[in-house]
Amino acid sequence: MKLILALDRKLARCETWLLVLIVCFMVVAAFTQVILRNFFNFAITGTDIFLRHLVLWIGFIGASLATHSEKHIVIDVLSRVSGPRLKKVTRIAVLLFAAGITGVLCRAAFVFVRSEYDYGTTLFGSMPAWTLELIIPLGFLMIGLRFLLHTLTTLFPPSESLNT
Repeated sequence: MKLILALDRKLARCETWLLVLIVCFMVVAAFTQVILRNFFNFAITGTDIFLRHLVLWIGFIGASLATHSEKHIVIDVLSRVSGPRLKKVTRIAVLLFAAGITGVLCRAAFVFVRSEYDYGTTLFGSMPAWTLELIIPLGFLMIGLRFLLHTLTTLFPPSESLNT
């Protein structure tokens, strides 16, 4: 369990740096487009489409990070009025339900990306669209795995798992 948690923390650091890089790139690209359009009556073809796809990347990587640090949307009315045992049971049930839902969404996203691959949809003339859309199933997969990891750490807190 200790190794899995360490890998999860390293992945979160990598995701954070990737988010920073993507946002910086987006700001520079969007600013460049504005300057080119307003002052030179020119635009780089495909930049707007590429920026729209990068918004997907930011959304899914950010959601994965939010799940990692448990900063995602939570409705915890029952946990506020219940005892510690019921709180733990409801937390596990909610985490497993969330993991199941993200699993279903991951499967649907995979089917979508696979259809984009099969149909040969392209962006910018020749770039396969599925390469930029791959973040959708991967994002749901990461979120689902993190929900499962939170379930495991709820069942077996890290301090207990180190002693066994």
